[in-house]
Amino acid sequence: MMRIELQDSTKTMTMRIEGRFIGKFAEDARVLITHCTKLPKLIVNLSEVSVVDSTGEEVLSWLGQLGGEFVAEKSYSLHVCERLHLPMAGTLSRSRH
Repeated sequence: MMRIELQDSTKTMTMRIEGRFIGKFAEDARVLITHCTKLPKLIVNLSEVSVVDSTGEEVLSWLGQLGGEFVAEKSYSLHVCERLHLPMAGTLSRSRH
């Protein structure tokens, strides 16, 4: 099971992903972002992701190519970001200022 929460402000869209970022769930996330008419700065919070498969990795890499920056506060999500060479955002408190 996966959950995506989007928080959109004038300058930043934050995408918080929780659970299993795999297969069809990951593809659904790609479709969701593709349908955004304008994409401000994108922050992808992976702190609550428990599993990422090859499809999820592909979508995360794609989000990084779009200019997304990633937040990872737990060891698994940090490992995924490091392995995929995803650009890291500053801390959550810093990105809110």
